[in-house]
Amino acid sequence: MPEERQFPPRSNRRLGSPGPTRLDTVTTMQISTTASTSAVDDTRLSEILANPGFGTHFTDHMFTVEWTPDLGWHDARVTPYGPLTLDPATAVLHYAQETFEGMKAYRHGDGSIWMFRPEENAARMVRSSHRLALPVLEVPDFLAAVESLIRIDQRWVPDPEGEKSLYLRPFMFASEKFLGVRPSQHVTFMVIASPAGAYFKGGVKPITLWLTEEYTRAGRGGMGAAKTGGNYASSLVAQQEAIGQGCDQVVFLDAQEGRYVEELGGMNMYFVYADGSIVTPETGTILEGITRSAIIELAGKLGHDVTERRFSIDEWRDGVASGEIVEVFACGTAAVVTPVGSLKWDGGATPEVTEAGETTMRIRQALVDVQYGRAEDPFGWMHRVV
Repeated sequence: MPEERQFPPRSNRRLGSPGPTRLDTVTTMQISTTASTSAVDDTRLSEILANPGFGTHFTDHMFTVEWTPDLGWHDARVTPYGPLTLDPATAVLHYAQETFEGMKAYRHGDGSIWMFRPEENAARMVRSSHRLALPVLEVPDFLAAVESLIRIDQRWVPDPEGEKSLYLRPFMFASEKFLGVRPSQHVTFMVIASPAGAYFKGGVKPITLWLTEEYTRAGRGGMGAAKTGGNYASSLVAQQEAIGQGCDQVVFLDAQEGRYVEELGGMNMYFVYADGSIVTPETGTILEGITRSAIIELAGKLGHDVTERRFSIDEWRDGVASGEIVEVFACGTAAVVTPVGSLKWDGGATPEVTEAGETTMRIRQALVDVQYGRAEDPFGWMHRVV
């Protein structure tokens, strides 16, 4: 049986609650632990870690904590991984009140385990929670939750060869049994983990993008800047359109004018000019990517002038055609940095690029080397767990 420990209520704040969001609160969260009695054996785990794929295998444990208005966050626990039992009237199934994050743990050459900018994921979930009218899980509590799962399942963190890692999925959802359009009075936050292989097998290769002119991702005042499942669900029909056109990913334009590049289905965009300067579409209606902001800092340190601004689709097409834009790449947690080979649309396409550009690969390698401990971390991005 798990040891019973007190878990004092903390933040009951919701959207519109008074007072600033504190990102430096000291956590006193007490987490009970029940170890799995049916953990994957070492032989099978070795087979999984040799070829983990992505999102198909899960570690032996999971983290859970619950919230109610009266108790705040309570009953924090690490338990054996297993299915959830939900009532058919559970609010999230009807009103999609939920948020999530995506992050990774990396094993370094000395065996230690690190996370990349986890406090930024935690802070982004605070912002997402405000937008979805969910209670705030303070940053230190978020970090304690994720770290508790990494520590008990540390044997699932692969060796660094081949850019393998442990993918972490924190998520929060409306768990009250209730049919009615209002914020849930019972909320559950969980963390699960899954070993991940390299995004590119056989080397980094440029992807082909499809420009959708029918669908948009988000508008001003919408949920585009929140990491919530509805944003991804709304991208799936456009992604199907892209695949039907023989492309790998879809590009979304702004909803107001249909002129300005926003983001891909799950990645942010960068454009490299012949003079070495780099432009990335400004945020506001799109997700503030953790990798995106890191690249802004890293590219600046590497000598590039990086600008965040509105960037039109015509500037993309004309810039590539004239040679003014020499490289295009996308970024995200899963792929890190992905070169773009071509943009296609109804009636045309940019010239195809078959090899990743020099700047793209230089930035990618510099970032990956920091994540895996092969290079110094002058930005203080890495957070040691084990």
